[in-house]
This record gives sequence, C-alpha cells and structure tokens, in this order.
Amino acid sequence: MSLTIRKASDSDLDFLDKLEKLAFSTSQQTARRNIKKGINSDFQEVLIAEQKHKKKSVGAIVLFKYSHTLRIYSIAVLPEFQEKGYGAFLMDYILEYAVKKQMHSITLEADIDNPKLISWYENKGFVIREQKPDYYGDGKDAVKMVYQIDDDNNDKGIKNIIVINRPVKWPFPDVNAKVITVKDYINQPEYQNNPDLRVFNLCSSYKYQSYGYYVSLLASARGQRVMPSTTTIRDFRILNVIQSATYDIEEHISKALSKVEGTTFSLNVYFGQTQNKDFKKLSLKLYQLFESPLFKVVFVKHEKWLIKDIQVLTLAKLPQDDLENVYEFARRHFNKKRYTIPKLKNYKYDLAILTNPNEATPPSCPEALRKFKKIANKKGLFVEFITKADADKINEFDALFIRETTNVNDHTYEISRMAYAEGLVVIDDPWSILKCSNKIYQNETFRRHRILTPETQILTKNLFDESMLDKLTFPLVLKQPDSAFSLGVTKVEDKKEAMTALQSLFKKSDMVVCQQFLYSEFDWRIGVLDNKPLYACKYYMTKGHWQIYNWQNEEKDQSGDSETLNITDVPDKVIQTALRASALIGDGLYGVDLKMVGDKVYVVEVNDNPNIDAGIEDLVLKDRLYEMIIDSLINRIEIAKNIQKIEFGGK
Repeated sequence: MSLTIRKASDSDLDFLDKLEKLAFSTSQQTARRNIKKGINSDFQEVLIAEQKHKKKSVGAIVLFKYSHTLRIYSIAVLPEFQEKGYGAFLMDYILEYAVKKQMHSITLEADIDNPKLISWYENKGFVIREQKPDYYGDGKDAVKMVYQIDDDNNDKGIKNIIVINRPVKWPFPDVNAKVITVKDYINQPEYQNNPDLRVFNLCSSYKYQSYGYYVSLLASARGQRVMPSTTTIRDFRILNVIQSATYDIEEHISKALSKVEGTTFSLNVYFGQTQNKDFKKLSLKLYQLFESPLFKVVFVKHEKWLIKDIQVLTLAKLPQDDLENVYEFARRHFNKKRYTIPKLKNYKYDLAILTNPNEATPPSCPEALRKFKKIANKKGLFVEFITKADADKINEFDALFIRETTNVNDHTYEISRMAYAEGLVVIDDPWSILKCSNKIYQNETFRRHRILTPETQILTKNLFDESMLDKLTFPLVLKQPDSAFSLGVTKVEDKKEAMTALQSLFKKSDMVVCQQFLYSEFDWRIGVLDNKPLYACKYYMTKGHWQIYNWQNEEKDQSGDSETLNITDVPDKVIQTALRASALIGDGLYGVDLKMVGDKVYVVEVNDNPNIDAGIEDLVLKDRLYEMIIDSLINRIEIAKNIQKIEFGGK
C-alpha cells in the first residue's frame, strides 16, 4: 500500500472540507470552522492519508484522545479511491496508534441504516454496544461500537499468554501465563477472537516477516495488548527515534551511569527490572518508554552518556547466568496481586491518595483527607494513603489521586507518570503537572488562544539588556517560570529593584516571566473538574501585602482571608474564562486564578493540584464537593475499563 499518514495542517483545510461533503451526508458533516479547530486542538488528532509518490491526499482520520479511550470521530476516503483497501489501511493505522498510546479501547458511532459499514467495522473486531436514537437528527439513529484492546476488569478466560517458537523450552514454572506456540496463536480461534488477551511475544526472532514479527502484527490487528508491538520493534532499529524518545530521561541516564568507568556500558532489562540494583530506577524508566519484555540497552559516552543501540532480546539470547533472575522477574510480573492489603469488605476499586505527612502547606488538610476516604469507601472505593516510599506498589491500585504539592522535578511527577504507564486513572495526570508547572508554557498557550492575561514578556538571560526595562511600566511582577504558591514571585517598583531581582532569578532559571502588575482586592479561584465549574472562592490579599501569600511574614497566618460562593453568584464572564483556560490544559482537576479589573477578566494561571480544604473550598457544597471528585474518579475508572456506557456524540 503506497500510502503515508501525516498530521494535518491549516493548508489541508480545503481538502478536509471537500472530503466532508463527498463522504458524509449533510447531517453528518462537520463545519469548516470546526475542522480548523480540530487541526489545532491538542485533544484531537487530525491525520491525512496521501499517496507516497504523488503526494496526493486521498483520505483522512479524526481521532478524539481520552485518557484510555480513543474515539474515531471520522474515517473517510475520497469516492474514487474507495474499494481499494485504503480504508483497511487507515483502520490498521488506528489500531496500532491506539496500542502505541496504551489505549484500552476504541469507540465509534455508525449510521444504523448503513449495514454494509457496520459489517465492515464488525469484521475489524468492533462490537455493537448500544443503539443511539436520533443521533444524526430526528429518526436518524446510530449504533455505538467498541473495539476492546485491554480490559483489566474482565476475569473470564486467559489474560496473559506467552508466545514462543517451542514451548518445551520455556524454563519457568509457576508463572501466571499460558505458554503457546506460534502455530497455535496464529491458527486457533480462541486466540484470534479474544481482544482481552495480553500477548507477550518471546519468539526467537523479530526480524521483518519472521514469526516473531507476525505475532506482534497479528496481535495489534486483533486488538490485543502485545509486547513488543511492531512499532516498538521498528523503533529499536532507528537510532534517532531512540534518542528522541529518551530525551526526557537524559538526566536519569547521566546520574545512573555517573560512576561507570570506561566509555561503553550495556544494561539488560527484564520485565522492567535488572539484576544490578544500582540501575533499578533507570531500568523502569526505559521499560516505560520501550514496552518490551526483554531488551538490552547499549550506552556510549562522549561528552555525556547516550544510547547507542537497543536490542530486543529473546530467550535464546539470554546469558545462562541471568536465567534465575529472569525467572524471578517474570514470576513477579505475571503474578502481581491486585489486592495485598487486608480489607473488611469487598470494595469495587482501589484508590491510592498520595500525601506527604511532613508537608507544611499540603493541598488538603487532614480533615479534608478524612472526608475523601469516608465518601470513597461509601461509594465502593478502598482508599490507602500512600507516600513516595510506596511508589513500587502503585500497580496494585485502579486510580491515583495526588494530594501532595506537585513538582515536575520531584517524585510527584515520577509517580504520576509511573501510574499512568501502569494504566491507572490519575489526578493529577503527568501532562497536567508539566503544563501547569511552567508559566512560560501557559502564557504562550493563552496568547495563542486569545485569552486575556496580564501583559507579559519573557526575559531571557543571555539576551537580556537592562535597557529593555526602560520600555516597561512599573510596578512589575517578576516570576520564576515554575513558581507556585507565590514563591519565586517578586514585585518591583522601579528599574533598580528589577535589576536586583533579575540577578537573583537568573541564577535559578534562564528565563523569567515579566508581567504587568494589576491591583485587585482579591483573586478569583475557580475550581474546575471534567471541564465543569466545581467551586468558586475569593482569595483576598494578605493584610499589608500585595499577594495572597506573604512568606516573609513570620506570624503564623501567612495567607489572606477567603470567601466561598455559589457558582451562580460568580460573574458569568469569570466562569467562562476559567473554563476556556483550563480546557487548554486538560480535563482534570484544576484551580484557575483570575483577576477582574473593571469589566475585564484576566487569567493569572491554571494550577493543577488545587487546594481542597475543609471549611474553605467545601464551605458551600459541604460533602457534595468530595462526592463530585470521587464520582469523577469512579467514572474515569469505568470509562477506562469500558464498563459503563460512554456518551461522546459524533459521527
């Protein structure tokens, strides 16, 4: 198939508009302005299929990306290119994309009066889950169809299967997985038609068109979770891809290998673990990036340590001295118990709440934490309060709720990322932590989407000249890009104060946020969850100070007063601005800080991990506030497991 897939850009708008009109009925067509929004949306993935050599666009895919569910909003091919296998090519791409992104299911809607199309989806492995009356208009019904990739809640049948060329050579007893031959996997209906399987491909070779290659290819096509996937196998062959994928863990590589002598080093990773405990953390991070049961990483040192090569290992290539440890790692991996804590009743799901008992100003006070636990238990969630010391048991839970102040450079981000990689529902998810931790990112995002913020400039250390300050109007507010809770934020009244503050800030960061000072008696804080307003507070400035928090105050009370209001009592302009801003970050739990000056509403920042304290944020809603957050976690778990029916809308 001489097709390639690429991301759409604004230059594809005319083609996409034309395709809508040719491929869909009037009731199913997407307006041109919405197509353009989709192209530039972080939530959507708009992809173009074009002929390789002619560079001619022939089709398109529009995908909606949820936490663990990928929704096909539309898939279409120009009429003159239909019946040529292009649609199957696009669907195969979607299946592999979903597996690569660790999605658990794929959903779509189809016209109930188009049995040919429904049959085509069924042949691809989709199952009708429900009928949706009047979906495309009066009397125009649709069916919702689901392709199940992974379902941790399904206890029926075999979950884990290990595929190898000759099972008689499988040396490990007492492992919670069924070992089968390649022949059985390819030909037996029980493996062809069961999307709930996890397939661990341990064939003797993964070369192109070898049995090992085809096992991973077939598993992806069958909607089964497979390790390694064909994408991983290919990625291992491309050095640029490897180095790009490992860019974010370069510091971890350097730290882990700092005591290694020489200029080359190799590390074998077995089921996310390694024999040398000094490299345990690095092994886990590599495993999260390159999901493969057994692989070898070769490092080389120039000015710093870099990955030279990654090789997928097979049983035949394992050193004999390693087999005992590999068996133990395999046994732990396949025999993980979901419930290791004694419980007096049978709870439906398990929730970990990450806290730090020694934190001076945590996002939730002890009374609020008790309420979270009480209400979660009542709704069928077992709750365990964990700390960073419990990171290695995160896979025992269904969801993680972070109630410790987050930072992209500490364990809170690492545990969030680890939990997400393990398939947990996570609040705060790692992407929200990343986006909320940096004010430069937020300023650029809000500016691009025309959301009003205090006038802002970014000052860069190597390019800064003090004459730049002559063009600015004082007073100004200078901020570290990752400042939080008013720490790392300085108000300067003139050029002299600005220079003193900048000298200090540039020692910590190469870039500094310089922002217009807007006076207001209080800041609005709008709590947002699932893109809906949750609570509203007025946070007043500390007495005699220009901020909500005054960390220089040696008295016990370092923060100003607060006032909690009904959402209906908040100016609509404040609510709508908060929702627009938080939607650019995600659909998690956020606290949006805003200032209203005259009739204008300015977004100061969006915070992940917002305060939920007893007697403050819950003053209006009482226990209902905690219930809404717990309900959201339950709903996210069930969407991820595809237990409950999901109302998404669309084509």
